[in-house]
Amino acid sequence: MAGASTPSIVLVGAGNMGGAMLSGWLRNGIPGSSVTVVDPSPSEAMRKIIAEAGAQHLTAAPEGRAVDILFLAVKPQVMEAVLPPLKSAVGANTVIVSVAAGKTLAFLEGHLGEAAMVRAMPNTPAMVGRGVTGAYANPKVSDSQREQVEALLRVSGPVEWVVSESDIDAVTAVSGSGPAYVFYLVECMAEAGRKLGLPADLAMRLARETVSGAGELLHQSPEDASKLRQNVTSPGGTTAAALAVLMAEDGMQPLFDEAIAAARKRAEELGS
Repeated sequence: MAGASTPSIVLVGAGNMGGAMLSGWLRNGIPGSSVTVVDPSPSEAMRKIIAEAGAQHLTAAPEGRAVDILFLAVKPQVMEAVLPPLKSAVGANTVIVSVAAGKTLAFLEGHLGEAAMVRAMPNTPAMVGRGVTGAYANPKVSDSQREQVEALLRVSGPVEWVVSESDIDAVTAVSGSGPAYVFYLVECMAEAGRKLGLPADLAMRLARETVSGAGELLHQSPEDASKLRQNVTSPGGTTAAALAVLMAEDGMQPLFDEAIAAARKRAEELGS
């Protein structure tokens, strides 16, 4: 996206997610001069990144000029207050990208007017370039705008487009919130090890490295997760004994079904 055709980007919110996106853009050759960051109180580290990149920093919404891409990376709870001053930044050729969980395109249109819009749901591994993003584009988004938005989102990992806006709530439940499920798995494994007599710090190190290593193997291997699981499982062995519990009728699957359904329901509630 670098070069004479680089679009003008206004990034609203430079917290964890917005900051991760900005850092990724800069690493991938997007000139800082094309980016305006709107945040009343970015961290000192983020201020340094903005200054060194030559990006513009504003504490309030820019006035009197439409931009190519308006990227909203603020929490859903503050959207109501943040959006109205941004309306003047939306022109006929603007595409709006929102990464706020639960906030629908209808909600955005209510504040910003009808426009090309993309709802996207990245996850926190975006901060280390290993995220995944689900995205939905409304019919007003042109092919070129979709390509531009995908290039911006892809700096943090793969982008998966869905065909219905309602699918974004399911994406939120599976991958948007998903890292927390994995972190809790580490906690549970470590606690189980502690109860078996291991020192707590050793149990945590073992659990942490096991999960991160398994994730990297999954990332690098062309095989399905089920095949990788089978590769570890010897008939009648220790892994099989554990999986007999985890894969029982009342094991992990129904718990995950319930948990992810609860997350999707909450995403839907946030949008209502």
